Amino acid sequence: MERLATSSRLPDARPLLYYITDRQSLPGADVLPIIRQAIAAGVDLIQIRERDLETRALLALVEAAVAAARGTVTLVLVNDRLDVALAAGAAGLHLPTHGFPAAEVRRRYPKLLLGVSCHNLDELRRAEDGGADFAVFGPVYETASKREYGPPLGVEKLAEAVQAVKIPVLALGGINLENAETCLKAGAAGLAAISLFQQSPDLPETVRRLHGLSRGRPSGSWAPGPFLG
Repeated sequence: MERLATSSRLPDARPLLYYITDRQSLPGADVLPIIRQAIAAGVDLIQIRERDLETRALLALVEAAVAAARGTVTLVLVNDRLDVALAAGAAGLHLPTHGFPAAEVRRRYPKLLLGVSCHNLDELRRAEDGGADFAVFGPVYETASKREYGPPLGVEKLAEAVQAVKIPVLALGGINLENAETCLKAGAAGLAAISLFQQSPDLPETVRRLHGLSRGRPSGSWAPGPFLG
C-alpha cells in the first residue's frame, strides 16, 4: 500500500513527552491549571481526552489550551473530535484504535498533526500507511486506565513495534520515572501518559528529568539503539 504523506509539524524533541488529560481523576475535575503547568514545563504534546464533555464545554477547554500554548513549544491535539480540533485551531487530532480512519483524515486535512492509538503491529502498520505522524503503542506496563485493552504488552513487544514502522512510536501504559528509560532504550521516540504528568508533585522537574534521558543524542534522532532492558 502506498503511504500517504505526513505533516512535518511533529516536534524534533526526543523523547517526545505526550500528556493525556483526564480531569475526572483530579479534585474538582479542573484540568486547565494542569494543562497550563504542563505547557510552562515544556511538555511537547498535550492530548485533550475528555470524552464525556459536551461539545460546547470541550470546545472552550481546547480553545483555552490552544491559547495557553501559543508561542510555546507545546502542541495541542484533541482526542477523536475532528470538529472541535478544527474549530479551536488545535495543532492536531488523536484517533483511538477504532476511530475514524487515519487515511481519510489525512486526505482531507494534510497539514493536521495526526496521532493514532495502536495495540498491535497490524494497527501500527495501518496507522503508518494511513499517513499518521506518530503512533502511541501500549499498554506497555500494567495500568488501571488501560485494562480494557488486555494484559500489558511488555517492553519486548514495544521494541518489536518500533522496528515494524518508520513513524515515531510513543510508549503508553504504566509509564513512570523508573521505567521511562527502559522504554526509550527499546527504541520508543517518546512517552505518553496521564498520571506521570498529571499526578507529578513537581511537573517542571519531571519534564526536565524525562527530557534529560535523551541528552547527548542529535536533535531529531530517535532511531532505536540496542535494547538493554
